[in-house]
Amino acid sequence: MESKELRQKTKEELVKLLQEKQARLGEINFQMARGEVKNVRERLYTRKDIARISTLMNENYGAKRA
Repeated sequence: MESKELRQKTKEELVKLLQEKQARLGEINFQMARGEVKNVRERLYTRKDIARISTLMNENYGAKRA
């Protein structure tokens, strides 16, 4: 998911998407531990998506700096 797409979403949509990505990352980690993962790069992409969403939320809705 690109930053342009994320910037168009509301706070509620970002929170929901973040929860979905974190749940998916947990599933991927569990599957990796069991040796069932076919696409190991999906873990990398999911982690990057989580970082993008978190950064965007901190920029827009985080603590205001003086």
